Amino acid sequence: MIERTGVDLIIKHAAELLTLSSSAKDGLGLGIIRNGAIAIKEGRIFWVGKTREVSEKFFLNRDGHEIDATGKVVMPGLIDSHTHLIFAGSREKEFEQRIQGLSYLEIAERGGGILSTVEATRKASFDELFSLGKKRLDRMLSKGVTTIEAKSGYGLSLQEELKILKVMKALQESHPIDIVPTFLGAHTIPKEFRDARTHYIDLLTKEMIPRVAQEKLAEFCDVFCEEKAFTLEESKKILETGKGYGLKPKIHADQLSPGGGAELAAEVNAFSADHLEYVSQEGIKKMAEKGVTAVLLPGASFFLSMKKSPPVRDMIEQGVAVSLATDLNPGSSMTESLPLMMTMGCTMYKMVPKEVIQGTTVHAARSMGREKEIGSVEVGKQADILSLDIPNYCYLPYHFGVDHVELVIKKGRIVYQRQ
Repeated sequence: MIERTGVDLIIKHAAELLTLSSSAKDGLGLGIIRNGAIAIKEGRIFWVGKTREVSEKFFLNRDGHEIDATGKVVMPGLIDSHTHLIFAGSREKEFEQRIQGLSYLEIAERGGGILSTVEATRKASFDELFSLGKKRLDRMLSKGVTTIEAKSGYGLSLQEELKILKVMKALQESHPIDIVPTFLGAHTIPKEFRDARTHYIDLLTKEMIPRVAQEKLAEFCDVFCEEKAFTLEESKKILETGKGYGLKPKIHADQLSPGGGAELAAEVNAFSADHLEYVSQEGIKKMAEKGVTAVLLPGASFFLSMKKSPPVRDMIEQGVAVSLATDLNPGSSMTESLPLMMTMGCTMYKMVPKEVIQGTTVHAARSMGREKEIGSVEVGKQADILSLDIPNYCYLPYHFGVDHVELVIKKGRIVYQRQ
């Protein structure tokens, strides 16, 4: 007789269990188990297999739960690999102005753009920013997101950037969603340094990065490498300084013009290069060689009515791991809906459903160095799992604008259940 093991949570009868396992043998890379089951113990995935094996292997510990996922798709929690979570104010007037034909420069001259969000965020208190951030996280959770990467960048001074990062830390300690913090002091040049950009870069490299690292408020350092933001040389200096203080590099690259950002990402061994509408073939090649993940942001392309799309198929064919993210921010992608980005990945970038699922799970985890911990349903990994009220995985990006999430499990606990 086989001795059974006590576990805390059992999910069984999943119509499709998407494991996204590295050893998947289904030809899709999704690792689909039909009539699949998961056993969870102490917040970790303890076992994965067929439902018929559950009763002979496991029993529920006291206060344990069993979830019947009959007719449902069960999969890893979604990971949003690029967000600007903490900001105050909104820019719906700019949205209308763009519709009426105004350019980015014209909007900025009228007091809009990133600096208008910087002004509103600087005025907001810690508690106000915390409340706004919590609302956004709650919306993300209801859409199946269990981990996000979140960037600062709307403070652009030492104290204001620290305030934003401390809000993230407080939210991390109180909200089910895991927050991976990124320092983006190099988002743009603040207005008080408009005629003294070298002084701002000195502030970034000599004061802000050392302080952020000292207080352990960020894991990554990012820079907006673009004509209107920071040059290649400035971006390299900032990222190399971050690396010197233990902050891992990421980069906003080649969004508005071909600027060599992807090549720089490879040179500094960045975890990800993000946007990439104007990435060069050489940049793609170097990203593939160095294992830089491409984080694509279809919401920004859609919201800004950009005519240029990143060469996604070239990236995939050359072996670049492609992730999708919301780019949640008030100026160019005001959304918390990662499932909607998956639909856009299919319709705008011609990715197939399995690719957008990989892009919001295993590849998203890789973009922030979390692939050994999250992003797939494998024994030993953190038990971040979704139950979706859909008949098969293709249905998720197909039926858009609707929340299909029935249940969210984070670290083995049920943290969201649709009423």
